[in-house]
Amino acid sequence: MSESETRSAAETVFTVDALLKYMGNDQKAITVVAKIVTDALATGEQLLAVAERGVAAGQYAEAAHAFHGLRGSVGTLGAKRFVGAALAAELAIVDQREDDVAPLLAVVEHEFGLVAEQAAAWLTRSAR
Repeated sequence: MSESETRSAAETVFTVDALLKYMGNDQKAITVVAKIVTDALATGEQLLAVAERGVAAGQYAEAAHAFHGLRGSVGTLGAKRFVGAALAAELAIVDQREDDVAPLLAVVEHEFGLVAEQAAAWLTRSAR
């Protein structure tokens, strides 16, 4: 396995296993974590919209702030790949690499879609 394959395998799209374990891994924990997942996704959608508007309008400080917030909210879901993408976009803004921002935003959007998809599947499974 190559170094990049090893890194990709270690970087998760979505996992709340550690959070569940920390909270007792019982039905009460599942209920609380389901609320955390739902809230994080809603906040993530709002912040992603702010980032998209900021990038489109050239308001990079606003977009960078949104990317930072995204890392915090969606990062609670064990979304290491998403966090890496949001950090790369934020750093492109900080480093004034404006040509890189839009392509990195596309990666953030893609990764958020993957997180949302896996989170929705987890929510469905946990509701049983």
